[in-house]
Amino acid sequence: MSAGNHAQAVAYHAARLNIPATIVMPENTPFVKVESTQALGATTVLEGETLVESQAAALAIAADKGLTLVHPYDDDRIIAGQGTIALEMLEDEPGLEVLVIPIGGGGLFAGNAVAAKAINPEIKIYGAEAELYASMSQTLRGEPVHCGGQTLAEGIAVKNVTERTIAYVRAFAEEIIEVSESHLEQAVHAYLSHQKTLAEGAGAAGLAAMLARPELFAGKQVGLILCGGNIDPRMLASIIYRELAREHRIVSLRIQIPDRPGVLGSISSLLGKQGANILEVSHRRMLLDVPAKGAGIDVMLEARDKQHVDTIIQALLDQGYLVRRLDAPGGDTTGKV
Repeated sequence: MSAGNHAQAVAYHAARLNIPATIVMPENTPFVKVESTQALGATTVLEGETLVESQAAALAIAADKGLTLVHPYDDDRIIAGQGTIALEMLEDEPGLEVLVIPIGGGGLFAGNAVAAKAINPEIKIYGAEAELYASMSQTLRGEPVHCGGQTLAEGIAVKNVTERTIAYVRAFAEEIIEVSESHLEQAVHAYLSHQKTLAEGAGAAGLAAMLARPELFAGKQVGLILCGGNIDPRMLASIIYRELAREHRIVSLRIQIPDRPGVLGSISSLLGKQGANILEVSHRRMLLDVPAKGAGIDVMLEARDKQHVDTIIQALLDQGYLVRRLDAPGGDTTGKV
């Protein structure tokens, strides 16, 4: 069973060795992962909301058909294979002082921690875990495991960690950093925009941890394990848009105007003079917060940065328009119509 990356690895090697493979994946697995697994020749079964339910289905299928379960993290050979990543990283960059490794079930962390510590006992190793599925952190703190919700990092959305990997994390982790969905989105976007590299949410968790806790890594040579690039194109487009909004490069304004001819043209000219690019406009005449003799327009703009947005809003206020920014909670700006 797998949320996608282990699935493709097993499917690839099964095809290479001419062994039939059946992969059980959660029902909400991104289609790109399902399609890629099927393209490698595996039979895919979508079962359960999370990997816990998928595991139950996989065990049932294995028992019924006499198949061998290849567990994604609770297996010494899988753990050892994953540790080859750290061997290659430290061969290329012997001076690495820190590794930041995504944690779901903990197999990736375990294998690479063992390998890295064997080469350099002084290296520091941090885990990065999705805040919504912080099962490893909660277990290590002796707390009941409470996980759930829609996470961008479905590849590490694991509820049931095992004693095998818990022992490795307890032995080698400096700290496990729980990362928010916002930091995961920023990390995916940063890989794409700065490194021209595609990362899924789970794959970007290490960078998300650095964005969440930059003080831990300042001035150090840090190695990140990007452990997957299988992300749905629609989700990637949404992340790009959301990051443009966070950077104030796309902004949505609601402007209250008198309902008479020529006003929209005047606003368009004003925005053009301010260097704003209009992406979308829609009229709002039926809203109760708009006077009966007035109208509202929602305008989506492309701007340079927050200072530019503030300048645009001030120019509208100076002309007597009531302006409300729709994508900035608490950031309403008002003026007299």
